[in-house]
Amino acid sequence: MRRPRSGVQALFAWLVALSWRRQLLAALGLGLLSALALPPLHLVPVLLLSVPGLLVLAAAQPRWQRAAWIGFLWGWGQGVAGIWWVTEAILMDAATWWWLVPLAAPALAAGLALFAIPPVLVARALPPGWPRLAAFAGLWVLGEMARGWLATGFPWNLTGTVWAFAALPVQGAALIGVHGLSLVTMLLAGLPLLRGWRVWALGGLVLAGFAGFGAWRLAQPAPPDQPVELVLVQGNVAQEVKWRQDRRMPIFQHYLAMTEAAARAARAAAPGRHIAVIWSETASPFLLTQDPEARRMVAAALPETATLLAGTVRAAWDPQGRLSAVWNSLAVLDASGEVAAVYDKSHLVPFGEYMPLAGILPIRLVAGSMDFSAGPGPVTLQAPGLPPFGALICYEVIFPGAVVPRPRPDWLVNITNDAWFGVSSGPWQHLAAARLRAVEEGLPLARAAQTGISALFDAKGRRLAMLPTGETGTLTLPLPGAEPPTPFARFGLALPGLAAAICLLLGIGWGTRRGVQRPGRGVAGRDSRF
Repeated sequence: MRRPRSGVQALFAWLVALSWRRQLLAALGLGLLSALALPPLHLVPVLLLSVPGLLVLAAAQPRWQRAAWIGFLWGWGQGVAGIWWVTEAILMDAATWWWLVPLAAPALAAGLALFAIPPVLVARALPPGWPRLAAFAGLWVLGEMARGWLATGFPWNLTGTVWAFAALPVQGAALIGVHGLSLVTMLLAGLPLLRGWRVWALGGLVLAGFAGFGAWRLAQPAPPDQPVELVLVQGNVAQEVKWRQDRRMPIFQHYLAMTEAAARAARAAAPGRHIAVIWSETASPFLLTQDPEARRMVAAALPETATLLAGTVRAAWDPQGRLSAVWNSLAVLDASGEVAAVYDKSHLVPFGEYMPLAGILPIRLVAGSMDFSAGPGPVTLQAPGLPPFGALICYEVIFPGAVVPRPRPDWLVNITNDAWFGVSSGPWQHLAAARLRAVEEGLPLARAAQTGISALFDAKGRRLAMLPTGETGTLTLPLPGAEPPTPFARFGLALPGLAAAICLLLGIGWGTRRGVQRPGRGVAGRDSRF
């Protein structure tokens, strides 16, 4: 006698029974659903439906081409729902780029969706059960890792970021990084494909283990604060007026007035501590390192024992006086207005800061006539009165394992301009990536954003303060201490990469011993074995 189907089994059987076109629509819908788990919503339980549904649909396909389409549409749905906010940047100049509005997010999502195809095809080729799930999860994570470097890399919305709504769930990143969290997440999300109470008990133990480790780690004594008082300045300057000639001086004076008031209050509240004022990416409307008058105005606004870390553009000219290069930079100015250090952004944004395939593509999206130049790479900056720090400009913070220079700094500074993305999910997703970098590396991270979200995270990823999107203000807090290098900080991507490869090889090896999956006999099909 056949055992009665559970509600989950009945749902999977319903998916398999759909017509081909409706299966495609179901795959798209499940991908859209999965995006609810991403920041800022973090509805993680939806993955218990969307991920198994993807595998059920893929395994039921009689031909690999159809399974590839299932994987692509699932990934495309997740991508469109996860990065729809890129359209906000285009709308900044809608009169020129209106025709890109319906194309930008779908096109970028299509590139991301390609990475969903290989794990789906491998899963389809294996018999039902844990080998299929292990191979799928392992290859999924290896794909996410490849997404971090192919075509300069775009590791946005990695699966592990679904846990970044608080410090406790992401403490495991100190051991295995966000990619390791992605692996665990995909394995747990596939549990509805496996039968037996032992499976769910094991899943519960894994979650309890991560929660217990997180609680234990957060309960450990925090390192003492460093002898620096941070002042994060969120000027809240609208992007559409940022570079207007008639607004440059008022904007600069706005930042200076906020800086002077907050820095002097910080000196009164914490006498004897050095003050580090941090402005956002390209906050200065002038070429700060090359403009003596602008630096004189900065010096007038800074109290003694204060340093300014400001986003600015740097430029170079050839002997004929023609502009030859520009850089997106962070400049460190001391209280006298002298330049103490400079960092030039090394990981530039394609289409935003430089045009890939220049001369081939018939359009130019980058503002101005010249691409930005890339800096030499991550460096540890030294400035009088400040512990050594690493600088990350804008989306450089989204690259796990690639944010800390050598020698290891004592803290990280992330300056960004998320004004391009308005009041959308984009700034929250960016913030989640910053939190994960702090946990992975065991370093405090200070983040100054033009219109938000500005925040300070300690070395365990606890958010100590935050200014939301659209607010004008400053945050003044002591600089937290650094933790000793975490296992991830020591070994980097090797640990999650090895774990993902082991899952993939075990799944393929064990699944091959059990026999290759026969086309059309999917997880919820005639030979369904969870």
